Amino acid sequence: MGFPFRALLFFALLSGLSSQAFGQDKVVYHLDGGLEQATRALVNIRNQLEVDPKAKIVVVALDRGVDFLLDGAKDRFGDYDARAQDLMGQGVKFEVCEITMRARNLKKDQFILGVEFVPSGVVRITHLQQREGYAYLKP
Repeated sequence: MGFPFRALLFFALLSGLSSQAFGQDKVVYHLDGGLEQATRALVNIRNQLEVDPKAKIVVVALDRGVDFLLDGAKDRFGDYDARAQDLMGQGVKFEVCEITMRARNLKKDQFILGVEFVPSGVVRITHLQQREGYAYLKP
């Protein structure tokens, strides 16, 4: 095997590994705009999973974006809880900013089951984008 063939083989192997590493789409949805934004986001997420059921999706909620994850929250389509639980069953993670919780005097037991909590929503979004290669969406 000469150098050009080995180099070509190396690059072919490398591109095959990188396509495996990036084979699954990863998306972070940033929600901070209240119930209207949450309704749009849930539709977007459902549509995304319909086309790409293996997508890895994390929803990071802060400020007014946490409202739809509060127990009993509703919109014109009904309870958010049922829609969020359905998406959780498909692997979607919902994360709530603890800084927002402190600022708004909210407690963990006020949120629907299955929600996770992160120290800072903006720090979590930054880490997902920069360290883990997530695409950023803000509906």
